[in-house]
Amino acid sequence: MPAQDTTVDLIRHGEPLGGRMIRGQGVDHPLSALGWQQMRAAVSDAAPWQQILSSPLARAREFACELASRLGRPLAVDPELREIAMGAWEGRRPSELAEEEPETFAAFRRDPVANRPPGGERLEALQARIGRAYDRQIAAYPGRHLLIVCHAGVSRAIVGHVLEADPKHWYRIRIDYAGLTRIRHDRYGISLEFVNAERLRTWRHP
Repeated sequence: MPAQDTTVDLIRHGEPLGGRMIRGQGVDHPLSALGWQQMRAAVSDAAPWQQILSSPLARAREFACELASRLGRPLAVDPELREIAMGAWEGRRPSELAEEEPETFAAFRRDPVANRPPGGERLEALQARIGRAYDRQIAAYPGRHLLIVCHAGVSRAIVGHVLEADPKHWYRIRIDYAGLTRIRHDRYGISLEFVNAERLRTWRHP
């Protein structure tokens, strides 16, 4: 009998207090009231997951804890699922950087691999960290339906990992607050079923 599919849903955290700004690892605001609303609306009353995994950062972990408690599902917090470190830019707003450091910020937008924020984590390091964490979790829960509560950078890195995409292309992927992504591992390999959905989809391929 063939092994069951392993299905992985990713959800980015909702809006944190303070609104839109660059948060990496050192700036970690809890979810705002709107952020909680976004997360609860995205998952609604769905409960397909057998295991919930989370970043250790509060803006992801606190919702993961609430959801796991409500659904009666096990929760594991994986330190390697933390967001990419953004160095000196953490706590600053993109609009502020675009105005105050236009050339530096424009260079980052054109080539985020070569032009990291001062003191920021390199995308190659994120690629290795997230790829290692993802493969470890897939191996630990074969044939299960997993939910990973994480961040935009982590979601992009996981998508890049399964598609074997170069990190220089990751920022072409849009991941909104509470955006949902689904990856399926089956006997034929890996398929990316959707990216950045607003609501959970429960359909399966025949």
